[in-house]
Amino acid sequence: MQKDELISLANEMCKELLSIVNEQKEVTREDVANYLQKSAQIIMKVSHEDMSSSGFAEALFHNAYKDIANKSLSSYANTNANIKKLTEMHEKTLLECSAQHIDLPLLTSKFDEIQSHMSDEVKKANEIITQLSTQVKTLEEKSNLDSLTKVFNRRALSSYLKNVCSNNELSYEFHMLIMDIDDFKNINDKCGHVAGDKVLIFIANILKKTLRDGDKVFRYGGEEFIIILNRIDDIHCKQITNRLLALVRGNKLIYKGEGLRVTMSIGTTKYVNGDTPDSLIARADKALYRAKTNGKDQMHTEMK
Repeated sequence: MQKDELISLANEMCKELLSIVNEQKEVTREDVANYLQKSAQIIMKVSHEDMSSSGFAEALFHNAYKDIANKSLSSYANTNANIKKLTEMHEKTLLECSAQHIDLPLLTSKFDEIQSHMSDEVKKANEIITQLSTQVKTLEEKSNLDSLTKVFNRRALSSYLKNVCSNNELSYEFHMLIMDIDDFKNINDKCGHVAGDKVLIFIANILKKTLRDGDKVFRYGGEEFIIILNRIDDIHCKQITNRLLALVRGNKLIYKGEGLRVTMSIGTTKYVNGDTPDSLIARADKALYRAKTNGKDQMHTEMK
């Protein structure tokens, strides 16, 4: 790693830390120490290739989603203040009417004015919501992280596999696992999509806590995850895969007071020289299909 890359990381980390300190009314030494500790953990998990990419240091410590959240809160505060003024106008109009004989044309005119102001405020709020939603979508498209599960997304997977498969020969073994949540549609249909999202987060957390730092977890799409196990042989790959199946099977997710039983099916394969991203995924997917058709909650392996 080059010295200027480390300097860039340190500068961005300090800028973000100062920003956090300035935003808080009270900050303790423990708060600063915790931030530095978490930052150190983040840096140690980042690959050299990522650190050398343009703008990576700034993106690593700068939370763009926080900026959008702040804009949302500011917009909400302005809209709320304007709605409060309109409510006061409404109350004043009613008081004036109760103190004298009702002037129907005047009353109608005032309520029309309030309604017009109210419509304008709602229109402005909707325009801001649309703008912020577009910004979030753009961030998600540019980001390498899945916004729901906080594991790597499909875009990151494509980049990673393209880089690996571009090498003529790898000096180490790596295995690919495709994991699919069993009967996920039934969970969504029975318990709702919020429960489905909880299940996806539940699975992602198990994977992140169980796997080694050098392994990669990607959300491939829908209820599917892809795992890359680096520098590992066939026996240990099978052991890890069976352990993941047991952990998912043995942990209950509690949703609205009820336990959800979740299982997964897994297809595995091993990279061989000459593989393309498509051939590697197709082989793992074939193994996954066998796991599904043979009863689910199990693993199968497909070798070239």
